[in-house]
Amino acid sequence: MQDEAIFIRQLLDPKTQNEAFRRLLSEYQRPLYRHIRNIVLDHDDTDDVLQNTFIKVFNNLSNFKGESKLFSWMYRIATNEAITFINQRARKAGISSEELQSKAVGKLEADVNYDGDEIQLKLQKAVAILPEKQQLVFKMKYFEELKYEDISEILGTSVGALKASYHHAVKKIEEYLNSV
Repeated sequence: MQDEAIFIRQLLDPKTQNEAFRRLLSEYQRPLYRHIRNIVLDHDDTDDVLQNTFIKVFNNLSNFKGESKLFSWMYRIATNEAITFINQRARKAGISSEELQSKAVGKLEADVNYDGDEIQLKLQKAVAILPEKQQLVFKMKYFEELKYEDISEILGTSVGALKASYHHAVKKIEEYLNSV
């Protein structure tokens, strides 16, 4: 944790800020891209949300209190940016965020940046019908293999509630997959 405190000081110091931010980008760009892509599904949209995430991180670094890990704080920002993006896009289209997610899953087959097979597409369709919170928990646990403790910090929810959400999500996904 001391290394992280030093790194945060470097990010805040105008003399070391540029180099530290390059390191931050180098270290977190890929995992945050994957995280956002799991939520918004579309490659181009993911790039937009990722860019907004790093802008927010940079602009709000001075507000980071260190009560969680930098990783968790950045993932929380990325998650909120992705959800906001989906909700805004759905509102503009006059549909629910679940409908928007279902349409996004439908576009995955034509996406040259998507490398999943037919089974992965069926799984994505099943996940798209889940309520937003269950989607997030399932994607973070199943696809990103995050620990419940990390997800708890990112989403601000108890580990017990996350385990229950994950369990319900898995049951709904199994029911969906058994019915198709």
